[in-house]
Order: sequence, then C-alpha cells, then structure tokens
Amino acid sequence: MPSPTALVTGATGLVGSHITERLLADGWSVRALVRRPSPELVAGAESVVGDILDRESFQRAARGCDTIFHTAAAVTVSGGWEAFRRPNVDGTSNAIAAAESSGARLLQLSSVAVYSARYADRSRKTDEDTPLGPLPEGAFYARSKRESENLVMEAHAKGRIWATAVRPDVIYGRRDRQFVPRIARLLNRGFAPVIGGGHSILAIVHAANVADGAVLAATHDGAGGRAYNLANDFDVSVREFYSLAGEGLGRHIRLVPVPYGIARVVFGVALAVAKLVTRGRASVINTDSISMVTRDNPFTSDRARRELGWSPRVRPEVGVPEAFRWWRDHRT
Repeated sequence: MPSPTALVTGATGLVGSHITERLLADGWSVRALVRRPSPELVAGAESVVGDILDRESFQRAARGCDTIFHTAAAVTVSGGWEAFRRPNVDGTSNAIAAAESSGARLLQLSSVAVYSARYADRSRKTDEDTPLGPLPEGAFYARSKRESENLVMEAHAKGRIWATAVRPDVIYGRRDRQFVPRIARLLNRGFAPVIGGGHSILAIVHAANVADGAVLAATHDGAGGRAYNLANDFDVSVREFYSLAGEGLGRHIRLVPVPYGIARVVFGVALAVAKLVTRGRASVINTDSISMVTRDNPFTSDRARRELGWSPRVRPEVGVPEAFRWWRDHRT
C-alpha cells in the first residue's frame, strides 16, 4: 500500500514544520505549499510553489493528496482587519476549495483565540462546549480565526469536505519566532519580573505536541466536524518556565518580585505607549499579557486526550531549554 500524501501550508512556520517532521517520521509523503523554495523547509518534504491566496495553485498542489494540514496564517501583522482577513479567512476558503476538489481531508489549525473573554470565567475550565461570546471589534486575529474555523465547520456540515480543527494556545518550540524571542530578550539580561510569586500555570503548549494532536485529529474518523483544544500538554509555572529558559540560554535567571498593583500600572503604560508608537496596532503587548502570567491556564484539553488519545511526548524540561537554545544559536 502506498504511503499517504499530505499537503502542508505554513510548512516553514512553527507548527507547520513540526507537523512536517511528524508526518515524515510516520512514513507520509509531504508536499509543502510555499511561495518560493526555502532552505528552512524540513528535509524530505517536497516544495510546491504556490500561494494560499491563489486558489488555482492551491488546488494544483492538493491533487492526489489524502490530507491538507492548513497552518499558514497571519498572527502579528499591521494593517488592521484586512491584513488578517485576507490570509486567514480567504486563505482558509481556498483550503476548503482545495480539499473539495481533491477529496482530501482538511485539518484547520485554529486557536483558543476563538473563545471570548479568555480569562473571564475562573469557576470552570474552558472546553470546546464553552459558548463563543462576542469578540471586541479590534480583536482582528481572534475574529479571523473564528471566522475561518466557522467556514471549515460549515463546509463539513454541508458535506462538501471532511474537516476537523485544533485549537492551541501560546505555542513554543524550536523555530519559534514570536513568543520565545520576546521572552529570551528579556531573560538575556539575567533577571525576570515575577508577579504573585510566579506560581501561576502558563497557557502554553509545545509545537511538537500540537503536531501530534493535529495528526491524530486528521486521521481519526470520529474527529470530523469537531474542534479540539490542544492547550495544556504539561503544567509549567512562570518560575519553572524562566528557570528552564535560562538553562537553554546558558544563564542564571534572577527572579525579581513585582507587586500585582505595580505590574498592572506598568503593563498599562506599556500598552498605551505601544499603541501610540504603532498608531493603535499594538500586537506585541496586549491586554491579555498580565492575565497570562498571573492566572492559571484556563483551558482543558480533556476532549483531545479522551477522543484522540492525545498523549503529549515533549515535556517542558526538554522542550523549553531546547526552544531557547535554538533562539540563542539562530537569532539574527
């Protein structure tokens, strides 16, 4: 029996590259839809030149594929709603068309950003049955991810395609060019502020564990039409994260206690300055930042564990130092 073939979008990105590695290790043939050949593509994957915004090239790349893993998306960009809508919503619409024309399954990389008021309800964990309330007008990324996931689920419900989605929270790992670099630049000074003792559990997940969950969902018949949180592989506190990050950076990190009240003022000022500098497009610092480091991870991934058999394999004791070591060795 020939090996299955997958098309991966965003294959040089964080999650896409880990999905590519996982598929190749499992014996899949992997095509990567890329705008231009890249040395960053995982060895063993085939480059197929095209663009997620070019429906024709997307459909050509998907011919003969068994599954499409659609991970390409705009996460932090300037330009307002349209800058997120075109790649995230229009790109997903083209992914649906490619899956429909090729008969391939579609795995949509969604996000916990689809949930509204992420940290509002502390009385229960946020699961896939949590109602999706209104999103702020300016929450461009969250709006685009919710709209794109809705398109996928609607296409599945109408019988156009077979599709499923996974919802990670903050992702880290080798080749991370967003979360890890921001933290690394802070820790490279040798100290880190901690609020409330730094005992809160971070809402983070390793990219390789997300890749495992994505492949499990895409290959599980019962996952069709369902979404899965992949949002808490292992519990790691702020203090533990800083310590493990320091190990990867080769630095001892001194933790500096910061009272909660002062932290709120500092974050508020930083957000105001960022909005002023970026003309209202503050994306690196946001209003969830202080919540992330002071409140426990509000999400549960029980459905993925129960239905998919998701059993994360990369522990933070290995994954965190590795991620920061990669940044140290590859930063520009």
